[in-house]
Amino acid sequence: MTIADELADGLRPFVGGDLPVRLRAWDGSEAGPVQAPLVEVHSPAALRRLVWAPGELGAAQAFVTGELEVHGDLDEALTHVWSEAERRGLSGVRLGPRSIARAVRTARRVGALGSRPAAPPTQARVRGGLHSPLRDRTVISHHYDASNEFYAAILDETMAYSSAYWSEDPAQTLAEAQRAKLSLVCRKLGLRPGMRLLDVGCGWGSLSLHAAEQFGAEVVGVTISEEQKAFIDARVAERGLGDRVEVRLQDYRDVPEQEAFDAVASIEMGEHVGAGNYPTYAGILRRAVRPGGRVLVQQMSRRSGHHPGGGPFIESFIAPDMHMRPVGETVALIEEAGLEVRDVHALREHYVRTVAAWRHNFDRRRDELVGLVGAELVRVWELYLVGGAMAFRDGRMGVDQLLAVRPGAPHTLPEERAW
Repeated sequence: MTIADELADGLRPFVGGDLPVRLRAWDGSEAGPVQAPLVEVHSPAALRRLVWAPGELGAAQAFVTGELEVHGDLDEALTHVWSEAERRGLSGVRLGPRSIARAVRTARRVGALGSRPAAPPTQARVRGGLHSPLRDRTVISHHYDASNEFYAAILDETMAYSSAYWSEDPAQTLAEAQRAKLSLVCRKLGLRPGMRLLDVGCGWGSLSLHAAEQFGAEVVGVTISEEQKAFIDARVAERGLGDRVEVRLQDYRDVPEQEAFDAVASIEMGEHVGAGNYPTYAGILRRAVRPGGRVLVQQMSRRSGHHPGGGPFIESFIAPDMHMRPVGETVALIEEAGLEVRDVHALREHYVRTVAAWRHNFDRRRDELVGLVGAELVRVWELYLVGGAMAFRDGRMGVDQLLAVRPGAPHTLPEERAW
């Protein structure tokens, strides 16, 4: 029996029958449907990872290290495997002792048993108490401080790292769609020249700069990423916006102002504050805005019944400690903090197109990205972009703009919306 045949037999209990993919082992042998996506296992080390971390995490570790390779289009392969898993009802399957013993015997015969492999260098190593300032800084640095050049190659000239707002024009560019999103946010907030805006989790400054340049706002942006602050400071100086844009290296919990801003925005940052801290986060947004002022939160959501952190791969390699929930639960938390939610605008399909545009940039500049950050991190991002696009496409994740006002004074929202 070849190694591929051994693996196909040992995996039967885990995959609910025959292999859903074409499997090529390190000895060149193959097993599984000829027309299915081809997955190549380059060494027993890939299987050893699956022994120690069965399921998504072990497979992701083997993929990012290059011990496991998916030939052809990764999106098509993962979509095929996901569909087969649903068709076979593999979610929540518990294996009996005989199946486990059979798998162990197979692993021993092919040389996959041994000590736990070291985690890949790109896997996050976090420290400190959950959502303590120290741990949050470590987590943010892990993901956002890869290098400004890396993100500039994947994103667009606005450096907006969040869902864009697309029109029906097929010729619209990513930068145009991102500017449309930024203007949409500013219009929803009712920004006019001289108004003060707090941008919580300002990223690379796309909203802060747009609000100042296009709407005449006076902006305070806060971030805990040193790389991001350095980038925004340079753009502020280049564009002569020093009198209108202030960027602070500051945790959102340390924002001291009370009722000092006419409007507050937080774009795809609320996912990172954690379940336990969300009331604090929402309360700070309320505290910072004046009575009658508007607050806009753009935030990803997770369909009920799915892992709130995005799954083992996302939590280990991309965004440890992230927490998402159904949008209705977030609305309730914002209202419990003392804000009145006035609009909920679902943008899920817009994220599918946004990630597709990011992946186009990623694929086009892949060799350059490898030179910047190394092949392993590039494979991490390939898996991240493909998996994220699938989650939004299939409705497991969403993204919404939640517009709220602080009671206590007239809010000036128009009765007829014209966003």
